[in-house]
Amino acid sequence: MRSLRWWQKGMVGVSLGVLAFLYLPIVMLVMFSFNDSKVTSFPLAGFTLHWYEAFLANGTMLRAFWNSLVVAVFATALSVAIGVTAALALDRYEFPGKRLFQNAILLPLSLPGIVTGIAMLNFYKQIGIPQSLTAVVIGHATALLGVVVSQVMTRLAKINRRQFEASADLGATPVETFRRVTLPSIRSSIIGSALLCFTLSFDEIPVTYFLTGREVTLPIYIYSTLRRGITPEINAIGTVIVAASFILIILSVTLLRERDQS
Repeated sequence: MRSLRWWQKGMVGVSLGVLAFLYLPIVMLVMFSFNDSKVTSFPLAGFTLHWYEAFLANGTMLRAFWNSLVVAVFATALSVAIGVTAALALDRYEFPGKRLFQNAILLPLSLPGIVTGIAMLNFYKQIGIPQSLTAVVIGHATALLGVVVSQVMTRLAKINRRQFEASADLGATPVETFRRVTLPSIRSSIIGSALLCFTLSFDEIPVTYFLTGREVTLPIYIYSTLRRGITPEINAIGTVIVAASFILIILSVTLLRERDQS
């Protein structure tokens, strides 16, 4: 019994150590964003909002931030629209090559980003799509399609099929069945996969690096500035992104909880 307690305490200690290793860098990022010094090291020189003012005055960084936001929004919307449709088709219908089609959708998730980026660049050149933010949106949506399909298909597999039969017996059309039965059942998986797609698209580098043109996204901008070291402006915008992500997660959890209770 005593050895078991020590083992449990050891596991708790390891878990706390892993959490500290993951989240202490974020805490330090926030701290240095308010540090009244260009040097990102301890001890802290004092409290200031100057780096947030510098970030808001940096037109190039703001443009890159806006590009990342636009790309993530459109890539997420495209991934969800196509992914939900593909998941419904794979779940409800049998057709030749179904297993191959499913594996082809999920394949980009297992490929290194650099391989996906090079492959897409070569393909886009052949069909005449220039390097641009539009190409980045298509590339991100293609690469993230498997996230939506896998999440939605997992949720569809747990739905009682008799609900669809009951809906049809009551005279509901397929559209009404989808709106009143299917959609409420897979809503949480759609929201979850959309949030994941948005996050992955927003900070994606390998595919973006090969497909972007003159307009760069925020991760590419930060990567290019790292040659001069991490500046306090980067800490400031990183803190803004962390805060926005935290608020977004809270809102999504609250929204799902309210809808589940209603």
